[in-house]
Amino acid sequence: MPSDTTLLAFDTSAAHCAAALFCGTRVIGTHVDEMARGQAEHLMLMLESFLAEHGKSWADLTRLGVGVGPGNFTGIRISVSTARGLALGLGIPAIGVSTLDAIHQINSDATAAVAAPRDMIYAQRPGSQPALIAAENAPGAIFAPDGDTLISAIAEVAARADITIAERPKPLYIKPADAAPARDAAPVILT
Repeated sequence: MPSDTTLLAFDTSAAHCAAALFCGTRVIGTHVDEMARGQAEHLMLMLESFLAEHGKSWADLTRLGVGVGPGNFTGIRISVSTARGLALGLGIPAIGVSTLDAIHQINSDATAAVAAPRDMIYAQRPGSQPALIAAENAPGAIFAPDGDTLISAIAEVAARADITIAERPKPLYIKPADAAPARDAAPVILT
């Protein structure tokens, strides 16, 4: 990781808007606003003021880091679409980081876990693929810590990622959506 890295990381995959600023070789600041809804309206304003608070502007950034889940479906889409748009507009790479990889950054030997509906968890053991499992099948799993620690870990993982092989960030969906397709046939469109 180059020492001139200036990375802004953000995440809305849980009930928060979180941001971290990574400069050089370390995280120099974090900001977390706990919120169950309203992240779409709040995120850009929060990022603007967070950068200004640290004497930085969008032009200072060399890359972005974004939390890609698993977690809240809408929250994940908010972060990922924001990161893609900013990366395109700023001409810098955006690196997607899963919450599970961020937890492994904190504790590399742990079974990383994120709560899922109906007494299930999204879990990942070191060196394996993430899966949706019953919470009782992963005793001792480590869950996402507080927002400041989590967003710092996302920033650290994104800062050391190899941008030459990084793909555009995309949501990490471990299970299909709960919504069912429409039962009614699509209307015939006349031309």
